[in-house]
Amino acid sequence: MSVQGLPYVPENITVHLGAPNQPAENVTVSFPDYIKNVASSEIYPTWPEEAIIANILAQISFTLNRIYTEWYRSKGYDFDITNSTQYDHYFVKDREIFENISQITDEIFNNYIVRQGSIAPLYASYCSGTTATCEGLSQWGTVDLANQGYTPYGILQHYYGEDIGIVENAPISANVESYPGFPLKLGTSLNEVRTLQQELNAIAKAYPSIPRISNVNGVFGPDTEAAVRQFQKIFNLTQDGIVGKATWYKIKNVHNGVRKLAELTADRITYEEAAGIYPPVLSEGMTGDYIRTLQYYLSVISYFYPQFPTVAIDGIFGPETKEAVMLLQRFFGLNEDGIVGRDTWKAISSAYNTIYNSIPEQYKDGSSLLYPGYVLSVGLENDDVRSLQRLLSRISSVYTSVPNVNINGIFDDATEAAVKAVQALYGIPQSGVAGPSTWAAVIDLYRSTE
Repeated sequence: MSVQGLPYVPENITVHLGAPNQPAENVTVSFPDYIKNVASSEIYPTWPEEAIIANILAQISFTLNRIYTEWYRSKGYDFDITNSTQYDHYFVKDREIFENISQITDEIFNNYIVRQGSIAPLYASYCSGTTATCEGLSQWGTVDLANQGYTPYGILQHYYGEDIGIVENAPISANVESYPGFPLKLGTSLNEVRTLQQELNAIAKAYPSIPRISNVNGVFGPDTEAAVRQFQKIFNLTQDGIVGKATWYKIKNVHNGVRKLAELTADRITYEEAAGIYPPVLSEGMTGDYIRTLQYYLSVISYFYPQFPTVAIDGIFGPETKEAVMLLQRFFGLNEDGIVGRDTWKAISSAYNTIYNSIPEQYKDGSSLLYPGYVLSVGLENDDVRSLQRLLSRISSVYTSVPNVNINGIFDDATEAAVKAVQALYGIPQSGVAGPSTWAAVIDLYRSTE
């Protein structure tokens, strides 16, 4: 699976030793050891090497597809795959592994089959070809093809089509669930929100009462909230418009079912569909709006907590920014690597929100120019939008390139145009939504008018 949408090979996999609904033991083993066990349980070490390689690649791809789609975890199970051949592979706990199968697996365990132009592991169905037949690969049939001189790739093409490819040396990472670890709600801006928007739009094709999200941009706006509420209504969930763990995995489950994702379309997902709009990690040497956002948060934290150094909001992840990140990681008991990944970003944003929410209300109104802690976008209506409009109105009186806005508390088209104008002045991508770096630019312009 992948946190950001692109596949990787997990370090470990949890296997349920029975059918999905059957009470049974769960065992966790390394991914290569799992594949070695399955291959040793299902095929013979005396087969031609070409046939063995083709079978192992099919087993790898099938397994990674289960993990990538979170097929079982989206149904509420606490495992990645079963050992029931009715559903998955045959796996025997603590069985002996054949030496040649072990050696081959060590060489190719992070290779898998895809459709050309796609990124998701192929749902590589197969069967014995003797006691059972299917539309996928025939295990005994691979032996006949190998004896006819077919290469492993040729064998796989024979069964899965000419348009397949092999991804080699895929990255390896810890198996982290796709749920980000905290609820997604109005104003959240993450790659996970973009994934959510794509899946809700796909579900809406089968459930037309769910409103389509017109702008799949990774920002949880009012249109996304409306789609979530309707989804929750249909599937008898709490209709709060917030995507907690239960709603997240219900969406995953319905999405898999609606699109028949594991069997039919998981292997059709393109890089563009799966790639995140934000970098999965921020590290030294990177530049851009994402870094400005990070630096804005760090600057506010350092203002209220002097033990953290102040950093310039220049969009450059230099040594000073790295030092500030490492100090914060130490404070939160995280790995001090100076890299902003999922856990570090969660800690930074949590620290910022704690600061913002602890400021007395009388100091927030008018005198406080702090970013409210979430992304403001078209359709939003509240006092934070009204505060933004007051700032933009003042700016527009001095900077003619920034159009005037009505201070009505509604993030309308005029407000979006003014935000884009500010973003253009600061070289920020003109998304028209007000996130931390845009807010910092608005404040900077506002102060220049005083």
